[in-house]
Amino acid sequence: MKISFKSILTNFFVLVLFVVASLAYFTPVLQGKKIFQSDIAQYTGMAKEQNNFRDKTDTEPYWTNSAFGGMPTYQLGANYPNNYIKKLDKLIRFLPRPADYLFLYFLGFYILLCCLKVDYRLAVVGALAFGFSTYLIIILGVGHNAKAHALGYIPMLLGGIVLMFREKYILGFILTAFAMALEVNANHYQMTYYFMLLILILGVIYLIYAVVQKQLKHYFISVGLLVVAVVLGIATNATNLMATKEYSDWSTRGKSSLTINPDGTPRVSTGGLDKEYITQYSYGIVESFNIIVPRLFGGSNAENLGTDSKTYNFLTNKGLSRTKALDFTESLPLYWGDQPGVSGAAYVGVVLFFLFILGLLIVRGKVKWWLLAGVIMSLVLSWGKNFSLLTNFMIDNFPLYDKFRAVSSIQVVLELCIPLLGILALMTLFKEKENRAKYKLHLLISAGIVLGTLLLLLFAKGMFSFDALSDDTYRKYFGDEVLTMIKLDRQEVYSSDILRSIMYVVLAMLVLYLFIHNKLTKSMFALAIGVIIIADLVSVDKRYVTKDDFVSARQMEQPFPKTKADEQIKQDKSVYRVYNPQEGLNGASTSYYHNSIGGYHGAKPAAMQDLFDFHIYKNNVRVLSMLNVKYVIQQDEEGRSYPAVNPNANGNAWFVQSLKKVSSANEEIMALDSLNVNTEAVVNTTEFPSLSKFNFAKDSTAVINLDNYEPNHLTYTAISKNDALAVFSEMYYKNGWNAYIDGKNVPYFKVNYTLRALEIPAGKHKIEFKFEPEIVENGSKIALASNLLLALIVLGGLFLSFRKTDKKEEV
Repeated sequence: MKISFKSILTNFFVLVLFVVASLAYFTPVLQGKKIFQSDIAQYTGMAKEQNNFRDKTDTEPYWTNSAFGGMPTYQLGANYPNNYIKKLDKLIRFLPRPADYLFLYFLGFYILLCCLKVDYRLAVVGALAFGFSTYLIIILGVGHNAKAHALGYIPMLLGGIVLMFREKYILGFILTAFAMALEVNANHYQMTYYFMLLILILGVIYLIYAVVQKQLKHYFISVGLLVVAVVLGIATNATNLMATKEYSDWSTRGKSSLTINPDGTPRVSTGGLDKEYITQYSYGIVESFNIIVPRLFGGSNAENLGTDSKTYNFLTNKGLSRTKALDFTESLPLYWGDQPGVSGAAYVGVVLFFLFILGLLIVRGKVKWWLLAGVIMSLVLSWGKNFSLLTNFMIDNFPLYDKFRAVSSIQVVLELCIPLLGILALMTLFKEKENRAKYKLHLLISAGIVLGTLLLLLFAKGMFSFDALSDDTYRKYFGDEVLTMIKLDRQEVYSSDILRSIMYVVLAMLVLYLFIHNKLTKSMFALAIGVIIIADLVSVDKRYVTKDDFVSARQMEQPFPKTKADEQIKQDKSVYRVYNPQEGLNGASTSYYHNSIGGYHGAKPAAMQDLFDFHIYKNNVRVLSMLNVKYVIQQDEEGRSYPAVNPNANGNAWFVQSLKKVSSANEEIMALDSLNVNTEAVVNTTEFPSLSKFNFAKDSTAVINLDNYEPNHLTYTAISKNDALAVFSEMYYKNGWNAYIDGKNVPYFKVNYTLRALEIPAGKHKIEFKFEPEIVENGSKIALASNLLLALIVLGGLFLSFRKTDKKEEV
């Protein structure tokens, strides 16, 4: 391992450049401001109880009652013992958010290009090009931080794999293991899964080359070492992975025990997510051209055209004030693609696409083929229901594919592959010292393909209707004339953005032409093409994420202003739940102040989802009562919120006299239609076959009270003359919750589809429920051992590398 002072200095200044670029794009962070991210605001509401408990007690609860009637915090930023990778990640992401993620984009892609032996000047251009890819910026604007986090480490992981196949076994192993550990720690398994598909393609391509070149021994050594490195990287995150798997089975991502829909019809699928849900966000086939024309299909559902809009001119001519007209045209529904809605186009950059086509013509070797295959795979799978034959095959046959929704997001694969091959094309020109002009024909062909495609799109304008899924709503509220103007604006941006793309291709072609004819030095060329690429991307990025998206830190830390209804409810110091029908199941503003039965999460507790679908959305008040919903936030005639008291709320726990026996989940949930939740409970005896007692003598003097509440520890006092059955208004989760009577661990079971029940002997007793997840303890042991092993391997690898270098120098 030979490290020169020059290379250290060069890479230091490259990192400084990335820091400056990250802060320059997100300058408000230097003023202490935070970007308003809608998803993070929702997360803040979900995690409020957890964070408050952590701050107060300096311990992790691993359970919260603030959302969905109760759930583990495994996917809400829980901290686990021995998670040293998380600490390393924080060191890497030292900048204020979201500049930290932008820096991570740059860093990860730069490392990948260095592993491919790309000149540092072009590596800088490539890193900036990848980081400023419009989709990667948009997800920062809306708060998909975990997704951004995972995407930042993927290039680094690819870099480790590339090194391994270049026979840099030690460095490749170390980089792969660390990158995999950091990737899994990012906790967005959908992104990791999609890129594993790319790595699978890479492995097949490399195998074909190994067979042809008779290098199977090297291939299998590389694959074997990679498997060990990947497993080791995964094992350092054992706690998070094991806990996530456990929770996933309990969530909407797991297999449902129900075989019927709320209307009684048979469910099509009982495993994974529903196909319609998975493919709801599917790219239109023609819509995919927005990777080279940002507003080909309108851009987003809220495009800001300001005064440069036909709609604006129409409204002002109709007498609407300029201010009101401007307010309307700052959020125009220009998107008219196949998806329900988007925050912006997944624009990769027309210049990078031009270089990608050039790369297909001039780059030699196996890298080109797995990048091309990755682009095709990513593009076709992103079409989802618009290419249902392949999509259905993947959902039905490919492991875990049915666990992820929004198939359109697989386009993140091509957003890495296209700039990567584009930069490799430039590197091919860089390597040519004397006769670059031989690439003139390739340059003309590439430009012809891209410019020809753009011109065809321009001439095909009349073939499109520019109708959007939301048009009926706008027609209803604003009339046909306004909708006609909106359609004209869609046509206008369609044409203007095509012409914009043509201009950038011509500029890039001119710079490349000058370079291959030796009119520009390498440094001048890298600077010129870099400026064109970044100008192309950043000008589109600024349409969607700007300094106007930043707010005071306080506003993000307290994203939900307290209403009068919240203040009234908070005067009640007992333990209860709140239901806000305006939010329904999806929304965390209620969770910020109260224990709610709603929330905001991509993997909701399946039982609560079922209760909403079967009962709560149908106004079954008995179900709200058994969940201890004491307050329902209603609105008066003037739209003001107020808390309506549910006088029938069952409280934290109560005694019932009888258990109604059923033999399936279908019967159990349907029984809640008529169940008297005050005096009886329903139990699925196929889940609990050992139950033998189903009737309990009534004791009018019996009481059970909640004495002490903590999210992970509930203490009750129960007094009864007879043996009794208590039902608790808490979610049943067998993997961690333990029940104790007078300090002795006792069994409990599930009733009413979601709740806990416990048989209590006669007399006065102390009842406790403690959340003591064994999976955290066991996973932490595996994580500690894996971290120690990884550290030893790194130290050993560095020692062997330096020793090898010293021996070479002695010779």
